[in-house]
Amino acid sequence: MVTDRLIADATELLEAFRQLGLTVATAESCTGGLIAGTLTEVAGSSDVVDRGFVTYSNEAKQDMLGVPPALIREHGAVSEPVAIAMAEGALRNGRADVTVSVTGVAGPGGGTDTKPVGLVHIACARRGKPTLHQRHLFTDKGRSAIRQDTIAEAFRIMRQQIET
Repeated sequence: MVTDRLIADATELLEAFRQLGLTVATAESCTGGLIAGTLTEVAGSSDVVDRGFVTYSNEAKQDMLGVPPALIREHGAVSEPVAIAMAEGALRNGRADVTVSVTGVAGPGGGTDTKPVGLVHIACARRGKPTLHQRHLFTDKGRSAIRQDTIAEAFRIMRQQIET
């Protein structure tokens, strides 16, 4: 469930993109399309949102975004290099000016000592600019909370990318 606060944040973000004449695409793993869904919950978002890639499996990351299999083997799907490759792949495979990617462990299972539940990597690419990356370790308050925290941070990194 998307909160009213996230809808308000999405509305503000879309307006910032609109004022700059920029479009956005998402490449999502652990959020399963919720970032795109939150953005498109706002009426009129079609002038800003280009597309969303839901790449939950490693194969989808490879097929849809061009993430090299060796990158996933070496670092794991939940890693900085894969998040960056996802964002840059969405930029190559879409028409958006800015892309955001997320990959993480939302739980309740699947965590390890080195990649615990709540670990999320977020990357944001923009044509002609360096790709930004953030690593977050969200408190394990449950799957839904981790995914909502991820959406909020994805919006923050996108705003950071368009303000630099």
